[in-house]
Amino acid sequence: MRIPAGTTMAAEALLFDMDGTLVDSTAVITDLWRRWCDRHGVDAEALLRVSHGRRTIETVRRFAPPGVDPEVEAAALTDAAATACDGFTAIPGAVDLLRSLPSSRWAIVTSADRAIARSWLTLTGLPIPEVLVTAEDVVAGKPDPDGYLQAARRLGCAPGRSVVFEDAPAGLAAGRASGARVVALATTLGPEDMHDHDWVPDLSGVTYTPEMSGQLAFSG
Repeated sequence: MRIPAGTTMAAEALLFDMDGTLVDSTAVITDLWRRWCDRHGVDAEALLRVSHGRRTIETVRRFAPPGVDPEVEAAALTDAAATACDGFTAIPGAVDLLRSLPSSRWAIVTSADRAIARSWLTLTGLPIPEVLVTAEDVVAGKPDPDGYLQAARRLGCAPGRSVVFEDAPAGLAAGRASGARVVALATTLGPEDMHDHDWVPDLSGVTYTPEMSGQLAFSG
């Protein structure tokens, strides 16, 4: 259900996915994956249906043909994504929301590697949080909840008193499995796919008041 204007939600900590939630990298990443698929004879459409929100190494392991070294291929893709200089934009509302948050109240949990995360956040004018959980920090990526559990722990907040913002099926599942309340963004899935989620179009109508236990407000 789309979250109605005027809704408030208690939240001691806010945990954000990055790609599709804070940063739109669709054009860059789609191009990288399509070129990789062309080189290796992989069905690009099948890969793109499941790759979003997952670690690069996990996608490569799933689709790489025999004889292809997943570690080498994932490292090359990561380097290409980390050194790309254009094609990225901030999701509407992300810059204002993140800049308004106390550093002790928010974190980013991303399936991207640390170099990619820091590069994309900088390119889009988004602040880099004190708590940044990346692909290197987890043994199992999303939909496993480990990243969100780590972030909540590092912020000193119980997962059940946190709110996760996500856009992709794997991340939405990870947020739910962590025990946090989850808000979906309709940036990857359309509204027609949001029947099981509380959702907003983007972050432009979201504000946060940190006093006491913290409160999110949604204006539409």
